[in-house]
Amino acid sequence: MTTRRSVCPLDCPSVCALDIDVVDERTIGRIYGNKEHPYTDGVICAKVSRYAQRNHHPDRITQPYIRKTKKGSTQSLADFTPASWDEALDLITERFQSIIAQHGAQAIWPYHYAGTMGLVQRDGLDRLRHTLGTSRLHATFCVTLADAGWIAGTGAKRGADAKLMAESDVIVVWGGNPVNTQVNVMNYIAKARKARAAKLIVVDPYLTRTAQKADQHLMLKPGTDGALACAVMHVLFRDGFADREYINQYTSGVEQLEQHLSAKTPQWAAQITGLSVDEITQFAHTYGASQASFMRLGYGFSRSRNGAVNMHAASCLPAITGAWKIRGGGALYGNSSIYTLDRSLITGSDVASTQTRILDQSRIGQVLAGNPDDLQGGPQVMALLIQNTNPAVVAPETNTVLQGLARDDLFTVVHEHFLTDTAMYADVLLPATMFTEHDDLYQSSGHTYLQVAKKLIDAPEHCRSNHWLVCQLASRLGLNHPGFDLTEWELIDRTLKNSAMPEAQTLYEQGGYDCAPAFNDEQFLNGFDTPDKRFHFKPDWSSVGPHSAGMPTLPDHWACNDIAKAKHPYRLVAAPARQFLNTTFSESPWARKAEKRPHVKIHPEDLIELCAAEGELVRLGNDQGEVSVRALAFSGVQRGTVVVEGLWRNTDFAGGVGINVLVSAEPGKPNGGAVFHDTAIWIKKSI
Repeated sequence: MTTRRSVCPLDCPSVCALDIDVVDERTIGRIYGNKEHPYTDGVICAKVSRYAQRNHHPDRITQPYIRKTKKGSTQSLADFTPASWDEALDLITERFQSIIAQHGAQAIWPYHYAGTMGLVQRDGLDRLRHTLGTSRLHATFCVTLADAGWIAGTGAKRGADAKLMAESDVIVVWGGNPVNTQVNVMNYIAKARKARAAKLIVVDPYLTRTAQKADQHLMLKPGTDGALACAVMHVLFRDGFADREYINQYTSGVEQLEQHLSAKTPQWAAQITGLSVDEITQFAHTYGASQASFMRLGYGFSRSRNGAVNMHAASCLPAITGAWKIRGGGALYGNSSIYTLDRSLITGSDVASTQTRILDQSRIGQVLAGNPDDLQGGPQVMALLIQNTNPAVVAPETNTVLQGLARDDLFTVVHEHFLTDTAMYADVLLPATMFTEHDDLYQSSGHTYLQVAKKLIDAPEHCRSNHWLVCQLASRLGLNHPGFDLTEWELIDRTLKNSAMPEAQTLYEQGGYDCAPAFNDEQFLNGFDTPDKRFHFKPDWSSVGPHSAGMPTLPDHWACNDIAKAKHPYRLVAAPARQFLNTTFSESPWARKAEKRPHVKIHPEDLIELCAAEGELVRLGNDQGEVSVRALAFSGVQRGTVVVEGLWRNTDFAGGVGINVLVSAEPGKPNGGAVFHDTAIWIKKSI
């Protein structure tokens, strides 16, 4: 047995450096965090440490299949006929060519997301899309709303180095639950607490595992983060915590902001957020008392219709206190802007057409249903090629998505590891490699290191990588691009050379390449990335998205949410589970055992009002559908807020559909984005 380095491929900002025990040419053993990596620091989550069980899972798909039964009732591989790769590829090529001849290439929609974060295996589908001229994809599941809110103020998606949290006196985790979703953050919080007695403040609508460890937890109502941020800013100005020198040098619009905030008192925010005046004031004083205050802004609070506004409002705080000036101060949302990679060989961006339509990923149900606005005057989508995602569970409006996937005239190809809910609707089901079985290149949002991972073991005989499949289809469809002619490793090496980076082997041997800007650039002390080099308290929303009409001109509580009302008196938060990552690991016995079953966390007084008991089956519903789930009494929410953790399989719910049946596919402003945490529902006892 040998131990070799690798990189975690999962949809997480940490992108951990790994050490993996390789037992033989087809088997991995234990997985550890690489202790020499400056950010990973030997720490990884329990999910990834057990990845060998997923890699060698007995239910893994290990050969191609072609459907033999009608779509819609599939529950097992018995509904498919085993096939060779040539048979599967011939069928795909034939159907794609027929669809192109009848409807045009835009009737094909390659559809992917972040099942792997490796640039080669994730984004190579873009190269096929661009060279074939299919419909393009607006990726809106995760970061679209948050990106708009952060960039509206700062001008770029980058921020303070996460490692500097260890030098902070106050750390604010807002809209994230790193105990569940990004354990490395907790490592640096622990360092700061040990060395500096740092205070941890958590802003979240429910008592998460992270909030349980906090010195202060602000358990606000979902979607009211903008009101909290405004009230905190009011106190910062009122009580002398504003750094006027910094504000005058580095920001824009402060006069209008301060006048606007004069009415945004803690009393005003308390009525909106459900927090007390004392809680809001204490937060502001703790935060404002030290410039070594680090804000780790997550995705959760931005997954509302007003999410971009809320993100921008929260990002204003360090620009008022001048926390950006100090090591251990400032904020981090994401770092993707620091990687200056030329990705044209991977994505085919050099041949991309601006004439083909862009379809919203989160509205796949409406797209497949033929909604004219979504189709934009183009043809109905007649074929899907799906990699790295599971829209039958992940996408909003599950009922509409499943109806679309069940269309008899829709030809669907799914390249997967397991028979997921989406794979159950495939016409052709193809076996994919896992991250230990191919080469890839990784950048991170949560740290600053570019990393390369090599293939460690041979895949099961018939499993093929995403890159291999894309290149095979390109060859059969007569497509030309240099990226199709390169191996994975050659593609990585050429991309790095084209980007003036170290060659692939050097980067691999060094364990990564630090792309961090110098401290003054990282902290925006040489100016923000806006045209005037200033942070914008009054953002130009039209610069970050085409649908800015009606958005507030200054930080505020924008009441555009799915507000609780008589018909739908409860607000639902659909949050991540600790042992799942989106739907990855939902097939793993150890993860399922740890999570037990899907349940809805309801305040005990709400349970009494519903005449329901803990463990009883209740129905959650709204105009889009309903879900049946067991009730769990939970005092860690405000009354009227309920929480369902984890993207379980649809079949894990009593009614056969999962939690996203309740989530609207209405896009957030200004640039789209799914609103997974912005859902008003009713709750009833099951009959």
